[in-house]
Amino acid sequence: MAHPAAAMAAAPEASLTPEQGWHCNHFYYAFDRAALHRMAPGERQAGSAAFLEIFDAGRGASPERLQLGIVAGHKADFSLMMMDPNPLKLDGVHQRLLASPLGHALTPTYSFVSVSEVSEYVPTVEQFGEKLAQEGDAPGSPAYEAKLKGYADRLPMMNRQRLTPDFPEWPASCFYPMNKIRHPQANWFTTPHSERNRMMAQHALSGRAFAGKVMQLITVAIGLDDWEWGVTLWARNPQFLKEIVYAMRFDEGSAKFAEFGAFYTSYRADAAQILRHCGLMEGA
Repeated sequence: MAHPAAAMAAAPEASLTPEQGWHCNHFYYAFDRAALHRMAPGERQAGSAAFLEIFDAGRGASPERLQLGIVAGHKADFSLMMMDPNPLKLDGVHQRLLASPLGHALTPTYSFVSVSEVSEYVPTVEQFGEKLAQEGDAPGSPAYEAKLKGYADRLPMMNRQRLTPDFPEWPASCFYPMNKIRHPQANWFTTPHSERNRMMAQHALSGRAFAGKVMQLITVAIGLDDWEWGVTLWARNPQFLKEIVYAMRFDEGSAKFAEFGAFYTSYRADAAQILRHCGLMEGA
């Protein structure tokens, strides 16, 4: 048995910063119209000014990644997606909103707490080489070596985008939570890894058909929120959101094993555009 002192010495340092990846929070808010109408014009003006100040990137309090959006439908009026190594920095933005002069006229309607990760189904360079060999590329051949080097060169960039992604400035996005089901006839977590890996490879192949049209970020919420994963999609056109989700529903991993929560569709906007769109500030 290991000595308690040795076990304690081997324990990781206590920290809020993940050893890999960043914290990711999605927040959705609705304006309480009755509360807004009770506010004097000066109060609403001060509230709008505070709202703009909170999202002023030059103030230095912003997380590493922050994006606002106007939400379609009745589920919310605007969305806020943030990522940072420090989870309290993300929650701090939420708390500043609630503590602002507009706070009593804001109703949080949904939130999702997760962290970024590199999925276990992303092949290592060695696994990619094995896959090439299985597909008929002879190890050591020029074609094999070129493909292997190309993947090895791309992998660090792809993993960085999975862990600390840049948010694209594309106009449309949607977010939805999802689980892998655990039914007796379709239990993802008792399915052999080789089968899960095969289905996830099929899923990735479907997604690659939308390269340049849609960007995807998968974050994990197991142990952090009610659902297991969160899916954020950005698209150059809302049409592509419909098309990619429909296409991927036919993949075995989704058709047989996935269940989905509510979908939230947003259109990228800055703080001033949100206030104008929601009638709190004049202007086009």
